[in-house]
Amino acid sequence: MRLRTDDDIYRAKLLYLGPPGYTLPIHLPYAQYGVFAALLALFMFIRWLITFEIDLFPAIEISLALVATSLIYRYVDPDRPARAVLRTLMTDWRHTRESDKENRDRAFTSQTVRIRPQLLEHPARKER
Repeated sequence: MRLRTDDDIYRAKLLYLGPPGYTLPIHLPYAQYGVFAALLALFMFIRWLITFEIDLFPAIEISLALVATSLIYRYVDPDRPARAVLRTLMTDWRHTRESDKENRDRAFTSQTVRIRPQLLEHPARKER
């Protein structure tokens, strides 16, 4: 008979718990490990394209991949998978912005209003 974990949260998130005593130091969903590895490879490739050298320990790329993974998974929940978050990120990044130039509608521009001098004189003041 095989024992199942009684913790529903770990079962629902598909976390790697590992054998007793050999678990990873942090508990993350499997997908987060994959996204981190893909981003790390992407950042290492970008750096190689720029500098044409490979570091023995890519500290900058690891930190960038950690930050990018945490930013992506900040918006991930059971109703919104990581794929949808990345798709939204890409479509919002390519979205065209409005021009900085202000376009004023002619109907709302201020116009000079001239008041006739007769209207400025109050009838009660004339009697005094």
